[in-house]
Amino acid sequence: MRPLSSFPLWKRIEQKRFLAAMNLEITARCNNDCRHCYINRPADDLNARSQELRVDEIFRIADEAVEMGCLWCLITGGEPLLRPDFEEIYIGLRRRGLLVSVFTNATLIQAKHIALFKRFPPRNIEVTVYGVSQETYGRVTQRPALFSSFQKGLHLLLENGIKVRLKTMAMRSNYQELPAIAEYYRPRSSGSFRFDPFLHLRYDGNPERNALIRQERLSPEEIIDLEKKDIVRFDALLKHCDNLIFSETKAAECNHLFYCKAGKDTCDVGPDGTFRLCSALWAPGTTRSLRNTSLRKAWEELGKFLKELTSDREEFLLKCKNCNKINLCMWCPAMAYLETGSMDAHVDYFCRIANARAELIQNGRTSS
Repeated sequence: MRPLSSFPLWKRIEQKRFLAAMNLEITARCNNDCRHCYINRPADDLNARSQELRVDEIFRIADEAVEMGCLWCLITGGEPLLRPDFEEIYIGLRRRGLLVSVFTNATLIQAKHIALFKRFPPRNIEVTVYGVSQETYGRVTQRPALFSSFQKGLHLLLENGIKVRLKTMAMRSNYQELPAIAEYYRPRSSGSFRFDPFLHLRYDGNPERNALIRQERLSPEEIIDLEKKDIVRFDALLKHCDNLIFSETKAAECNHLFYCKAGKDTCDVGPDGTFRLCSALWAPGTTRSLRNTSLRKAWEELGKFLKELTSDREEFLLKCKNCNKINLCMWCPAMAYLETGSMDAHVDYFCRIANARAELIQNGRTSS
């Protein structure tokens, strides 16, 4: 490994187009079995475990990322603490000069992890909470017995001063408890507590799991009701999101698919080394295996590929491409592919949410 001194910060920042951040999924396995999860495999899945990147492979990719200017790295999963070599991976990434964050469900947090995070502080730890009661937690995770482990793990993090950001997913199974979740966990979050109502479909396309995810999705009316009742969320909508609704739309001047940040300064690496320019981007031709190609080559090839992708589909050009509410919507080529199998397809569920949010903002602005 080259010493960090050979990658001076000014060199990494001065590059015109550099890789700023990398999301590193070190496992797809999880000890929970959340109804809404788009990636999880069983904790004892030997096939999934055998496909996971080895430590030396992870460090090779990390070295390449640092050479390309990477500053931040998120360790995620699955549940990353399932890996017995988590500590080795975490320390190795830190020693390469990366600012490391960790996503965890907190059920596996032990004293050794607290000691690790105190010695080598993470940028932050982000924990998703699913309920304030065992019943709700168990309904979402399908592992009610782990509620006490979650409480203990989160308490260990908080009482030891580890920076923890908290969030929740808004879904059918915890809908009635969401106000109580926000009330209890918002004061305990080191950053702004947030909830996310957008449940992604499975990356592996599993039809049974996708059916479960769709069952958990809230209606546009329920999502808007949540956003209206949450004072912090509603204020943010009024202050920042009304400027995302364009007063007039331009005719589609070109038919390019991608206008998002995919390929700009972040990337995702899956448990088996699958490289994507966006975590949700799994369409044919948009991934590479870092087991047989370099990070830089994958980055450059896919960046060029996405930049050149176009569509002449009338539905895309007249609806999504030319919509004045597109920034209030979950639609993007990656999500469209997960929903329909096509990157240029319209998704009615997303559209209804965007229209409902726009109406909420307009009514809120009028009444204020």
